Amino acid sequence: MKYERSSHLFKQAQESIPGGVNSPVRAFKSVGGHPIFLKSAKGAYLHDEDGNTYIDYINSWGPQILGHALPEVIDAIKTTAERGTSFGTPTELETSIAELILGMVPGIEQIRMVNSGTEACMSAIRLARGYTGADKIIKFTGCYHGHSDAFLIEAGSGAITFGSPTSPGVTKNTAKDTLVADFNNLQSVELLFEQYAGQIASVIIEPVAGNMGCIPPEDGFLQGLREICSAHNSLLIFDEVMTGFRLSKGGAASLFNVTPDITCFGKIIGGGLPVGAFAAKKEIMQYLAPVGAVYQAGTLSGNPLAMSAGYTLLNALNETPDVYSKLNARGTSMAHELREVFTRKSISHQINQIGSMLSVHFCHDSVRDFESAKKGDNKVFKQFFHHMLKSGIYLPPSAYESWFLCSEINTEEQLKTIEAANSFVPLT
Repeated sequence: MKYERSSHLFKQAQESIPGGVNSPVRAFKSVGGHPIFLKSAKGAYLHDEDGNTYIDYINSWGPQILGHALPEVIDAIKTTAERGTSFGTPTELETSIAELILGMVPGIEQIRMVNSGTEACMSAIRLARGYTGADKIIKFTGCYHGHSDAFLIEAGSGAITFGSPTSPGVTKNTAKDTLVADFNNLQSVELLFEQYAGQIASVIIEPVAGNMGCIPPEDGFLQGLREICSAHNSLLIFDEVMTGFRLSKGGAASLFNVTPDITCFGKIIGGGLPVGAFAAKKEIMQYLAPVGAVYQAGTLSGNPLAMSAGYTLLNALNETPDVYSKLNARGTSMAHELREVFTRKSISHQINQIGSMLSVHFCHDSVRDFESAKKGDNKVFKQFFHHMLKSGIYLPPSAYESWFLCSEINTEEQLKTIEAANSFVPLT
């Protein structure tokens, strides 16, 4: 494959955009080389500025669950855009998608629309603090909840990739209110509640971690968190920016039968357009302005383009529940065949998979938390990434990210992916 146009565009972008990208992982620093500039996408495929085509396993980091440029979503955006793109006032669309989401996800009665997953999580912890009167939060090493100051403490994804889990610019006073526990380790959580009794407003977690690879919760872990939070009058927050409406139509809360106090959503509820939301029981949400004293606002919150796209996508998922069984089967089959390939080639590996999310780790031992994720051989991953890219397979450009499958990845795409993996030979 040739990348002359992408190379030129990256050099041009670096003059006017920090690092040439508007989100750090896109820069390919973790895997080397330069980023591929995309021109269009349709179904399971991406098309770049050099005319190359790839099977996509990022799917806009999750939301394109039914594939790119879904005709119904595109039509909805066009129709809505003709009426106006932003009003800064209420619309019926906001209520329609709110009612749809509340009917799909357990344990929520009201929802507030925002503009990103970062904003949703940031607002959720402010609400938790306002509701409980406590200041501290617990997050988990390797989990990423956006780039708000309170979350850039032992964060995952790009923060790991760039070697700075705690970002400069985060003040010590902010950092002291963020406590860090270990994923899949209830004892680490219990110790923090003992040490900071009465001071912890909330525990926030990705119910399936997606920013240190795909790491599912071990049996009893989420249930244990629910019990601990209830016992200490602390709120449990599920960051379902990745898992919401992807693992099931009711998200991880439905899949694992654990109901959090607050749920955060992201880009999938906008059909891939910029959006976020947080939701809870009415008792908690009534603490938000204009009803309550906890302030949160945004001119573009409930933007009609995002609301129409999201409503169309979520409605399609709601009306075709068998899409999840098909996605789950595809994810399970993909993981099984990748394991067979790497085992046959004597390449040390661990493949984590749940539903349509999976990750490949080049290591011996199981990957269950941040520490075990760090043991993966990133040199081998870099080689694997570029081998797959040259074979027309677009993977996340970081060993600490999850793959996301879409419903348009069928047998043909899976065969091409496995064939490409089968031809991979690590360099010693």
